[in-house]
Amino acid sequence: MNKIIKNQYEPDYVSPPGDTIAETIEYIGMSQAELARRMGRPTKTINEIIQAKTAITPETALQLERALGIPASFWTDLERYYREALARLEEKERLAQHLAWTKQFPVRAMINLGWITKKPTPVEQLMELLTFFGIASPELWEQLWGNPQVAYHRSKIFQCQPGAVSAWLRKGELGAQWIPCVPYDAHGFKALLQRIRTLTRQQPAHYLTELPKLCAQVGVAVVYTPTLPKAPISGATRWLTPDKALLQLSFRYEFDDTFWFSFFHEAGHLLKHGKREVFIEGISTNDMEREADEFAQETLLPRHTYQQFLTQTPFTQAKIEQFASNTGIAPGIVVGLLQKSGKLPHSSLNGLKQSVGEGMMVSNAQS
Repeated sequence: MNKIIKNQYEPDYVSPPGDTIAETIEYIGMSQAELARRMGRPTKTINEIIQAKTAITPETALQLERALGIPASFWTDLERYYREALARLEEKERLAQHLAWTKQFPVRAMINLGWITKKPTPVEQLMELLTFFGIASPELWEQLWGNPQVAYHRSKIFQCQPGAVSAWLRKGELGAQWIPCVPYDAHGFKALLQRIRTLTRQQPAHYLTELPKLCAQVGVAVVYTPTLPKAPISGATRWLTPDKALLQLSFRYEFDDTFWFSFFHEAGHLLKHGKREVFIEGISTNDMEREADEFAQETLLPRHTYQQFLTQTPFTQAKIEQFASNTGIAPGIVVGLLQKSGKLPHSSLNGLKQSVGEGMMVSNAQS
């Protein structure tokens, strides 16, 4: 029995239950023919069970219990362990033909982030990836993740690897599964955005904790996921169910101006666009992405208000801080918008921005 259990974890060889039957009847001095008579079965059947040609059924297990005095549960467990271990052996042999599949994923980075565990052999590492993606075979990854219905930004600067992108998306999906949300409420979410906008003036450690709580109350699961090599993603939005949306954010650019722009950009997708697509920010451009950009900028800083401020050159730190206070947003966001529109050099006044990454470390330490 112990040998069988051990072999399901180290299945170089699997001992069938028939070996235990043969050892038992030899020990007590019983022949296969005698065992067959006591069980009311043909001798040929007993021989086939011992040779692993026939499985031990619950009925057979009960007969063995009567004939040998060993509980039926022992025999059924033994058969189950054997069949499972045999299946694992066969699976390893099959998966060994697909080791090249793992090369498209940033396995080392995923291990370092704690998303998967480092395994001692290539086949076991492949199996670990399958478990991470929640699929039974590499072929199924192609169906579920290899060609998703994605409204991609395709970057001309960064090399994007589908395997890395799918791993990043999957990590967000796994995180969202544990966030309880009420059914999605579009009107409630739109109204909530104005309250969330006021959070931009808080410290990152505070708003990073509050944001998922608030959004869950209107059916949106907010998940923070670190970036992976070859997956230059700022954020993504998709629907896990018709009543639960996932808004996934990274800390690709680290500072609060890009963090908040990404959040409101993704919020724009949820409010303006369909539920069948996956939107990934940071990889390409299309009309829906431009609409989401406009939504983010208008929510953070209404156009007419921003246009009035643009007349107040030169843009000094004092002016920006006063304007940000009057409009109720973080000064770093104003700096970021000015830089994005070319009104301020990218090297100017970056001290007004806050590091979101540091806020995340504080938030994690407090939780």
